Amino acid sequence: MDPAEVELLAETLRKTMTAASGPALDAALAELGWPELLAEYPEVAIPTVFRLLGETGAHAPLLNDVVLHAAGRPQGGAPELPYAGGRWVVWERGADGGPGGVLDDELPLRTVPTGNPVPLAAGRRALGWWLAGTGRAMLSLARTHVLDRVQFGRPLASFQAVRHRLAETLVALDGAEAALVAADDPFGSLLAKAAAGQAALTAARHCQQVLGGVGFTAEHSLNRHVRRALVLDGLLGSSRELTREAGARLRAEGSAPRLVQL
Repeated sequence: MDPAEVELLAETLRKTMTAASGPALDAALAELGWPELLAEYPEVAIPTVFRLLGETGAHAPLLNDVVLHAAGRPQGGAPELPYAGGRWVVWERGADGGPGGVLDDELPLRTVPTGNPVPLAAGRRALGWWLAGTGRAMLSLARTHVLDRVQFGRPLASFQAVRHRLAETLVALDGAEAALVAADDPFGSLLAKAAAGQAALTAARHCQQVLGGVGFTAEHSLNRHVRRALVLDGLLGSSRELTREAGARLRAEGSAPRLVQL
């Protein structure tokens, strides 16, 4: 796909995700050709679709499709997925959410006793892009707030402490996206997912502080993105767990890959 086609696809997906979420979005994306796009252009489909899921705050069980496609299994099912703390969850297709035993009642995640191992690299890259998009959404909310809000006769954006928090968030998100672009094997995907999870959590922490009291209320849009970041970070291994796993591997091998591979 050329850049113009990708841009048109992204605009169409953004409009679709703004108008629908959950089962309705799942059906709408199927009509737009999501299964075919994933099969033919995964290098375009995964970053574009999952980043926009994060930016718009919408959700759909597309992670199931990515994992099943990587495993060579038919799409449309709901495989067991590893979750932080040694738990397993299933992202139920066709469900609207509700108490699922994880963190976010908006997502139809249900805990299960155990699961069968599946390839994780493609799913981790997909979640990494979703986390990066979620971080970008939080950064946008915080940036708009500090540009509009005036305190002591000055815009909040003029205060150095505020600017440092937003700059640190931007650097973390840019670094995570660079890692996702470079990831082309299981170990690189593990590191990229860890970086994206940490970047999203950094965005949640800094943007909540920048927004002040309103950022802690359930009514503000930031609240949804913070909860989403917490849930997605835990899927297929949390940033903390993946960092420890990477460290254990490097110690066991006694060497480290080239910097570009990290």
